[in-house]
Amino acid sequence: MIRQLQRRFIRIAVISLTMAMILVVAIVNIANWISVRNELFGTLNLLGENESEMEKIAESEEERHDQSESENGRKSPFPRPSRHFRNMMAESNWFSAMVSETGEVERVMLARIENLEEETARELIRQIVADGRTEGFLQDYLFRITTWQNGNREVMVLNCETRLATVRTLILISAIACAGGILLALMLVMLFSRRAIQPTIRNMEQQKQFITNASHELKTPLTVISTNMELLEMENEGNPWVRSTRNQAAAMRRLVDELVYLSRMEEVSPTLEFETLDPGELLKETAEPFAAMAEYNGLEMTVIAEKNLQMNGDRASIQRLISTLCDNAVKYASAGPIRAEIRGEGKNIILQLSNPVEEPLTKQQCEQLFNRFYRVDPSRNKEKKSGFGIGLAIAAAIAEKHGGRIAAAMEENRLVITCQMPKEKQ
Repeated sequence: MIRQLQRRFIRIAVISLTMAMILVVAIVNIANWISVRNELFGTLNLLGENESEMEKIAESEEERHDQSESENGRKSPFPRPSRHFRNMMAESNWFSAMVSETGEVERVMLARIENLEEETARELIRQIVADGRTEGFLQDYLFRITTWQNGNREVMVLNCETRLATVRTLILISAIACAGGILLALMLVMLFSRRAIQPTIRNMEQQKQFITNASHELKTPLTVISTNMELLEMENEGNPWVRSTRNQAAAMRRLVDELVYLSRMEEVSPTLEFETLDPGELLKETAEPFAAMAEYNGLEMTVIAEKNLQMNGDRASIQRLISTLCDNAVKYASAGPIRAEIRGEGKNIILQLSNPVEEPLTKQQCEQLFNRFYRVDPSRNKEKKSGFGIGLAIAAAIAEKHGGRIAAAMEENRLVITCQMPKEKQ
C-alpha cells in the first residue's frame, strides 16, 4: 500500500511538473515565433515600398533635424527617424523579380542580396509562383506577390535564414532544458517522495497498529465468551440463544484473525518465507475442496493448471490467496461453470478465477472489490452470503507483497479476477 501510494505521488507530481514545463516552453516559443514573424512581415512591407522614396524621406528628416539643431542650438522638435527604420534596408538581404502573366520569370534583381546565383533565384521564383499563395514562407525565405494591372507580377523575396535559425535554436535549447528539467524533477521527487507522504504513512501505520492491538485485546474476551457459551450449551442443550451467541462469537473471532492477518501482510516488511513453488500444483491442491463445494451447490468448477511452472513465493500466503479467490468464486457464482486457471506469461504467473454473476458489476464496483469490508450489496446483508468483505483485501495484500497486482473486470456476464505475480522474487 505504501509503495503504491509513493508511486502514485511520484506519477502525479512528475506529470504535473511535465505539463507545466511543456506549457511554459510552448508559450515562450510561440510568443517568440509570433514576434519574429510579425517583424519579418513588417520588414517585407517596408521593402515593398519604394526604396528610393524611403531614402529621400530619411535624408530629409535627418537634414531637417540637423538644421534645427544648428540654428537654435537646441533639440529639434521633429523626431529623429528610428534606428530600425534607418537600418532596415541595410540589414535586409532580399531580391525581387518580375513575372509575366504567363508565368515566365522576365527579370531578376539581385542587387540587395549576396551569395545567390541568378539561376537559383529564378528556380526559387518559379517555386513561389507554383505555390499559389500571394505571401508566406518557402524554405528560409519570406515572399510576397503583387499583381499589376497589366497582369505582370512583382515577387519580393526576403532571406530569413538568420532569424529562422535563431527561432530553431531557441526551440532546441528550450526542448533540451525542458527534458533536463523533467529528469531533474523526477529524481528530486523520487528522492523526497517518501518524506512528502510521511504523514500519510504515519497515519496508516498508526491505523494498522490500532487494528492489531485492538484485535489482540479482543481475542481474550472472545475466547472467554466462546468457552462460557460451550459450557452453557452443555447445561442447556438445544438452547437457541446460547447457540446463536456462540456462533456470533466464533464469527467475531474469525474476523479478528483476518484483521490481524491483513494488518501483518500490509506491514512494510512482513515475515514471509520465500521458496521455489509449483503454483500449478498448489492450485490443484487448494481448489479441490472448493470444486466439491461447487458440485454440492449444483455448479461445475474447471481447474486448468499449466505444468512445470515455478515461482518464488511464500507457500502459506499463496495458498491463502488461491483459497480466497476460489471461495469467492464459488460463493457468489450464479448458474454456470466456474473456471480457475493458472499459466505462465513471460516473467509472470497469471492466476485467473471467473464465475457467472446474477447482476453485472460496474467498473467502479470492480475497482472497489478489494477494499476492506466492501460489499456489492448496498444493504450489506450478511444473511445472503457469509463473510466480512475482507477476503479480497487480503488477496490484494498478498499479491502486492509478492510484487504483483490483482484486478477485477466483467467479461459479458462473468466476473473475472486476474492476479499477476512475477516468477522471481523482486
